[in-house]
Amino acid sequence: MKVSIIIPALNEAEILGNTLQSLQDQPFEIIVVDGGSKDGTVGMARQYTSHVLISRTGRGIQQDTGAHQARGDVLVFLHADTILPIAYQDLIDEALAHPGVVFGAFRLKIHPPKPALDLIAFMAILRSLLLKLPYGDQALFVRRAAYFRVGGFRDWPIMEDVDLVRRLNRTGGFKLARGFVQTSARRWQKENIVHTTLRNWSLIIRYCLGVSPHVLARHYPDRR
Repeated sequence: MKVSIIIPALNEAEILGNTLQSLQDQPFEIIVVDGGSKDGTVGMARQYTSHVLISRTGRGIQQDTGAHQARGDVLVFLHADTILPIAYQDLIDEALAHPGVVFGAFRLKIHPPKPALDLIAFMAILRSLLLKLPYGDQALFVRRAAYFRVGGFRDWPIMEDVDLVRRLNRTGGFKLARGFVQTSARRWQKENIVHTTLRNWSLIIRYCLGVSPHVLARHYPDRR
């Protein structure tokens, strides 16, 4: 299957190059969707791909913009601070080998590691296996047809990944790939780990209870 990797970015010049450089086994297509960066993000992206798009700010709308331009059979939504495993294409093919599986994600590692962060990553894997609820930092991948069938990412300021996953679960199967993505620990480095974890749990619980993502976004500061 042809893979299109879609990377939303906003002021990620310092870290985006490492992510793009890590894609040694070049996919069919790499699309970077910038949300109005004020640094050198766009210039950095253009060093690695000719598919650089400009969108309104917001991870949901940026990823959906990329999806509408993508030509691959499988869409991979990769955060700018996350590195895919070396054999990601083989792992995606393996995960989607059964036609009833419409989407998947990778297991999570957080770098640099700490015991508390290792526990957070383990809980993310457990959540994905038991609840079929991976988050966006696990590099969601989805069959193109299934993505558009459920309506794609919504233009939400937060919870856009959880919303998409819940709709995909209603339309087909989920598979957690055997490989690990490596995501940056920067979110936890800039805040207390316990506070950040408890806040994130509180946000997801309140979202599931019906609180609007626009209200929840007020309690989720951008720490890039």
